[in-house]
Amino acid sequence: MSDYTNETGQPTGLPEKIQHYINGTFVDSIDGDTFEVLNPVTNQPYITAASGKKEDIEAAVAAANDAFKNGPWPGMLPCERARVLTKIADIVESREQQLAEMESYDSGLPITQAKGQARRAAENFRFFADLIVAQSDDTFKVPGRQVNYVNRKPIGVAGLITPWNTPFMLESWKLAPALATGNTVVLKPAEFTPLSASLWAGIFEEAGLPAGVFNLVNGFGETAGDALVKHPDVPLISFTGESKTGQIIFANSAPFLKGLSMELGGKSPAVVFEDADLETAINATIFGVFSLNGERCTAGSRILVQRSIYDEFVERYAAQAKRVKVGLPSDPATEVGALVHPEHFEKVMSYVEIGKTEGRLVAGGGRPEGFEEGNFVQPTVFADVAPDARIFQEEIFGPVVAITPFDTDEEALELANNTKYGLAAYIWTSNLQRAHNFSHAVEAGMVWLNSNNVRDLRTPFGGVKASGLGHEGGYRSIDFYTDQQAVHINLGEVHNPVFGKAD
Repeated sequence: MSDYTNETGQPTGLPEKIQHYINGTFVDSIDGDTFEVLNPVTNQPYITAASGKKEDIEAAVAAANDAFKNGPWPGMLPCERARVLTKIADIVESREQQLAEMESYDSGLPITQAKGQARRAAENFRFFADLIVAQSDDTFKVPGRQVNYVNRKPIGVAGLITPWNTPFMLESWKLAPALATGNTVVLKPAEFTPLSASLWAGIFEEAGLPAGVFNLVNGFGETAGDALVKHPDVPLISFTGESKTGQIIFANSAPFLKGLSMELGGKSPAVVFEDADLETAINATIFGVFSLNGERCTAGSRILVQRSIYDEFVERYAAQAKRVKVGLPSDPATEVGALVHPEHFEKVMSYVEIGKTEGRLVAGGGRPEGFEEGNFVQPTVFADVAPDARIFQEEIFGPVVAITPFDTDEEALELANNTKYGLAAYIWTSNLQRAHNFSHAVEAGMVWLNSNNVRDLRTPFGGVKASGLGHEGGYRSIDFYTDQQAVHINLGEVHNPVFGKAD
C-alpha cells in the first residue's frame, strides 16, 4: 500500500464518477447516461463513467472550435506553447506514482511497467516542446528573382481516439504534438480504461492551457467515437486501435476528406537465425510478447526460428515462459498482470483453445494457479505452428506466442511477410549483410535489428498493409498536425506572358 492506495489496493482520491471535460468544466452526459468501469482483477465495477453521445461530442467540438478561432492558443509563439508543454511534463513526472497506480488498477498493467508509461508520457511532452522551438522549414531561393518558403499553420480541431493498452502514455503520443502545433483537441479515450485520461484536465489546467483547447468525451466507439469521426468541424482524426475499427473510421471519414493517421493491429515476426546470440534473442522475444500483458500492437507474437537451433530455442523459451511471474498488478514482482476486461479475456482464451488444435502446447494454456477470478492468463507458448494457422495469422493481443521453424533466408522472409499485417519486425543475426537485406525486404513499418522494441521519438511510427495509414513521431507528427503553405515572393522584374496585349 502506498500513499495513493487504500488497504484493498484501490487508488485513493478517485472522483465519485468519471465525467466529460468540456470547455474547462467537468460535466455529465447531456442525457445523463453512464457505464460501469471494471477492475480487471475482480471484474467488479468500481466507478461509473459518463457515456458520451453525439450531443456531447457536438458540445466538445464547439468548445474546441471556438478556442481555435477565438482563443490565444493557435496564435501563441512556439516558445510560449513550449513553456506550457514543459510544465505539463513536469507535473506528469511529479505525479508518477499516482498516475502509475491509477493506470495499473484501471488496466491490469503491472505497476512497474505502469511507472515506465508515466515517465514516457512526460518525455513525449518534453520532446515536442523542444521540437516546435527548434523546427525549421524549407526555403528555396532563385537569386535575384524569387524566394519561396514553407509556412506551417495549425489545422483546427483534432479528434484523438486512443486505445486501452497503456492508455495514458498513448494519449500523450497524440496530445503532445497536436497541442504543440497549435491545434485544439477532443479526446475520446477507450471505454475500458477511462480513469487515467480524466487526470489530464487537472494537469492541463495547472500548466496554464487555455479553456477549450483540451476537451474529453468518454463513451463507446459506436456512439462517441462515431460522432467524432463524422463531425464536419473535425478535420483531423488520429486513431490507434484494431484494424477492423480503422476500416470503419476510414469509410466514415471519407465523405469529409479528413486527414487520417491510423496505427492499427499487428502480428509482428521475430526472426531468429542460427548465428544469433541465442540467450539475448530468447530474453528479448520473451519480453517482446509478454510485457504489457501481451497487449501491445508491436508484440513479436510470431517467432520464426532457423531449424538448426529450433529445438534448443523452443525448449529454453518454454522453460523461461513458465518462470514469468503472473500476479496482482499492484505487486512490484509481477511481470504479467490481468488482462484489461472480461470481453478481451474471453477472446484471448478462445485463441488459446484454438492453438491447442493448431500447435504443440509447450507452456501455459490456461489460468494460473491461485487466480480463479479476474482476467489472468498464463504466458502461453505454441510450437510447430503452421503458417496458415489462425494463431499464426490473427492478432490475439495477449500473452500468447506461436513458434515456427524455417530453413533458408528466403523461407524466413516468406513466412515473415505471410500475414495481412505489417507493423513491426525483429531480426536476430550476427550477419550484417543479411540483417540489412532482410530488413529492407520485410513488409513492416518498423524493424529492430538485434534489439527489442526501443523507440526513438524522432523516428516515424506506423505500419504498412493492414497495420496502418500514415506515420506519426518526430517531424511526421508535425506534418500531420499542420497545414503546409508554400509562399512565393518575387524579387525582381515580373516575367509574365501577357495575354490580351493592346496593339
